[in-house]
Amino acid sequence: MNLKRILPFCLLFIVALSSCKKDELITDSSAKLEFSADTVLFDTVFHFAGSVTKVFRIYNKHDQAINISKAYLAGGSGSAFKLNIDGVSTTSTMPVLNDIEILGGDSMYVFVQVYVNPSGTAPLLIKDSIIFETNGNIQDVKLIAIGQDVYLHKPDPGKFYSVITPPGTNYTFPIDKPHLVFGYLVVDSATIVTIPAGAKVYMHNHSVLWVYKEGTLEILGSYLNEVTFQGDRLEPEYKDVPGQWGKIWFSPLSKNNIVDWAVIKNGGIGIQVDTVASLTVPTLRLSNTIVKNMSAAALFGQGAHIRAVNCVFANCGQFVAALTIGGKYKFEHCTFANYWTYDSRSTPTLALSNWYVSSGGSAILRSLDSCYFGNCIIYGDIAEEVGMDSLALAGPGFFSYKFDYCDVRTTRNITTDGHYVSAYNSDPGFADATINNYRLGSSTVFAVDKGNPAISVPFDLRMQPRPNASHPLPTIPDLGAYEYWP
Repeated sequence: MNLKRILPFCLLFIVALSSCKKDELITDSSAKLEFSADTVLFDTVFHFAGSVTKVFRIYNKHDQAINISKAYLAGGSGSAFKLNIDGVSTTSTMPVLNDIEILGGDSMYVFVQVYVNPSGTAPLLIKDSIIFETNGNIQDVKLIAIGQDVYLHKPDPGKFYSVITPPGTNYTFPIDKPHLVFGYLVVDSATIVTIPAGAKVYMHNHSVLWVYKEGTLEILGSYLNEVTFQGDRLEPEYKDVPGQWGKIWFSPLSKNNIVDWAVIKNGGIGIQVDTVASLTVPTLRLSNTIVKNMSAAALFGQGAHIRAVNCVFANCGQFVAALTIGGKYKFEHCTFANYWTYDSRSTPTLALSNWYVSSGGSAILRSLDSCYFGNCIIYGDIAEEVGMDSLALAGPGFFSYKFDYCDVRTTRNITTDGHYVSAYNSDPGFADATINNYRLGSSTVFAVDKGNPAISVPFDLRMQPRPNASHPLPTIPDLGAYEYWP
């Protein structure tokens, strides 16, 4: 007998037997599937918006293949959920998926989406289960979602925008349900639109709230009952993701706009304010507002007139505040902070300019009449956080700015530069900038007791009293939007 010729044949035979066994179907009822999750949870899903796709895996940890004879939603064709298993989706005409085979030691992905249709103001709990039948075994994975009805604002047929109310009429947002915005939502000419305290506005991808010329927007939140603007994905992984929607845009010649007690986050540009309607009356008054996590800028002014107190502008991919093409600006007790971590950043936290390039390619001067910062913090994690871009031919008065009792991170010599009055350049001592906490960390950090009492802003962003000339306390005010209190 020639063992050298027989052994390879035997080995091939053994391998073939092993392979056949692996491909054989298990019919034993004791063999069950395993799942990467026993429950799939969807956070709040809005009517009309659909959901993200959730994924889990089915495992066959046995040596032989298992056939799933049926996989279906317990809620049947009327279920709010939709499945896709191994590339095959459930539909209203095919609610049950049959004969899905998983090889021994293999796994398979299951994709789940939910589409809700709730009515009423209260969130609705939606439940279902995916049922798997295998060799007489019945196993399930539970599905849970929270559905929320909304006031839907979507473009009119054939247009990219919808108008909140006809020109010349006023409107107040109801607050019993959230608002969901698709496309451009327009505040039209000669119209005053008010968004009251407690309103929640969710913006879909690329959506914009657009205040048209001669229009007025009043965002009137209150302490602990702010108006919120953010993207419409509420899953935890979207909590602090920038770039989820477009911007709030005060277009040229809009007027008398107010933003008070608002939180605006996770968009492209938080607030854009264009050419002034008046140099004597601000185009926009901002107060007690946080604008953060923007992929481009929190505040973008183009020849605008803005007045802001007790505001935080923070954590943006380019500029936190870009005040361009001249204009008129006044900021008191505001915090401008940029510790962007999504990618590298070379642009400064604050940028000022007084010119633009015309369509014909010429440089056009637009005077920066005044740009005042009082008791402010302008700080971040790169060496130069203030960018100046002044037209070379601009004379005195065409590029006017002042940092009065401010903490500014800059490479300039602030002791000899006349634009800096009693200014500082030291780490202010934020509590934790990595999680957007721009309060002051302790009573000993640098920004404490460095302000000018003559700048009268009686309360900070947490409604804590702030010492000033008319309301003296044992210490002078701190810099920025937050007064330190233990």
